[in-house]
Amino acid sequence: MDTAKGKTAGMPQALPRTAAQNRAVLFEAELKQAGLRMTQQRRLILRILSEANDHPDAKTIFGRAFAHDPTLAVSTVYRTMKLLGERGAIERHAFDDGVSRYEHADQKHHDHLIDIETGQVIEFTSDEIERLQAKIAAELGYDIVRHRLELYGRRRKAD
Repeated sequence: MDTAKGKTAGMPQALPRTAAQNRAVLFEAELKQAGLRMTQQRRLILRILSEANDHPDAKTIFGRAFAHDPTLAVSTVYRTMKLLGERGAIERHAFDDGVSRYEHADQKHHDHLIDIETGQVIEFTSDEIERLQAKIAAELGYDIVRHRLELYGRRRKAD
């Protein structure tokens, strides 16, 4: 054993997990704690969700997963998303289009700007907005426990 590095000589080392792989493991643990049996279809849904960099709705998640497993039922996706939401592993957003969209709950706080023409969801952070919200709450005698800011806009036309 190489004591300087704490590794066994000649043994392949495990690759570090990606953020998506870590999320998938956490999602699976949440579902197991909820008493669900982990099927290949649920694992596929968790992988699709953990790799998402957008704000997919259940139908989008279903479509991505269905491309890999055409025996998947959309109800499995909805049930899985509902349980993950109830357990706080994902956040559900109901933007003005009325469709529930999901994102990982392990992200740092951020707000959203939604393009009303394309539906694109843009994440942003602003220390100035955070300070202003805290100031307003304090002036009214409150401490902010949580908040959600959604801005809806249309891209400006070039002059």
